[in-house]
Amino acid sequence: MTTEERKYPGDLASAQQVHELAEEYRKAANHLLQLGRPGKPLSRAPFRLAAIHAIELYLTALLLHRGHNPNQIRKMQHDLSERTDRAIEAGLRLRAKTARHLQSLSQNREYLVTRYGPELAATASQINRLTATLEQVAAKVTVLMALPSGSQRAGLPAAGEVQGRDSAASSSAATANPMT
Repeated sequence: MTTEERKYPGDLASAQQVHELAEEYRKAANHLLQLGRPGKPLSRAPFRLAAIHAIELYLTALLLHRGHNPNQIRKMQHDLSERTDRAIEAGLRLRAKTARHLQSLSQNREYLVTRYGPELAATASQINRLTATLEQVAAKVTVLMALPSGSQRAGLPAAGEVQGRDSAASSSAATANPMT
C-alpha cells in the first residue's frame, strides 16, 4: 500500500460538473416533492434531503467557480451557514429571508434531522420555504456562473446584467416548479 494521499471524490470535479450535479438533485427534489403526503411529515424527508443537498452543491459550485480550494470547501462539511457566507463574499446576492433560512437550516441541523431524526420531522422548516430557497439559490448561482469572466472582477457582477438574467432564471424556475 502506498503512502500517497487518498483523493476525495469530487476533488477533481470542475465547478460546472458540480453545478450539473446540483441541477440533477434539484430536479430529483422536485419529483420527490410530488410524492409527499399531507399530514405525513416523513413522506417529505426524501424531498428535504435532495433539496438540502442540491443547495449545498449549488453553493459549492459557485465557490469552486470563484476559485476556492476544494479542500477548504470540504472542511466546511455540511455547514450551509458557512458556505452561504463564503458564497455571499464571492458575489451571491440573496433575499434576506433566504439568507436567514440558510442560516436556520444549519442552526437547526436540518440535514442531520432529515437523515437520522424521524421523530423530529415535524419540526423542520416549511416545505414551501425550502422549495423557495432551493429555487432562488439555483437561479442566482446559475446566473453568476454564466456571467463572462470580466463581469466577475472582485466577485461583483454588473448589477443590470445580473438582474436581467436573474429575472429570466427565476421565471424559468417558477415555470418548472409551480409550487413556489
